[in-house]
Amino acid sequence: MPGNYTRAEAWRAAIDIAEDVYRLTRTFPKEETGVLTVPLRKAAVSVLSMIAEDKGRSSNKQLRLFVGLFQEFLFEIETQINLAGHLGFVEDQQAKSFLVKTARIGQLLNGALVNGARASPSQSVLVSGDEAVAPRSAT
Repeated sequence: MPGNYTRAEAWRAAIDIAEDVYRLTRTFPKEETGVLTVPLRKAAVSVLSMIAEDKGRSSNKQLRLFVGLFQEFLFEIETQINLAGHLGFVEDQQAKSFLVKTARIGQLLNGALVNGARASPSQSVLVSGDEAVAPRSAT
């Protein structure tokens, strides 16, 4: 079913991170646009997009490669948030919140890798749950 990736816990967690990244980077200094803001946004969007792309993965080998790439983007987000914190662009509590969220997605991915045997080639191990997710309102 097209779009069922929006029901996945990993997708819901990733969209929360992406929204948070966009909100947070709006407050970064303008001179950080190309250096920190754009790469951080790209990494957050990549994590979200890769969950949707997982639906098309057909083998456990592809899943292992996917999870490796996914982890790289999560580490990129963590590193850039830590740098932003050191530069004074992010409060400690905000940085900790990002780290908790990226760790949760990492746990979901590790679980997907451990349980990576797919029942059928078109089954995504990241897609689960049975309710669609409505967009969060901006706060």
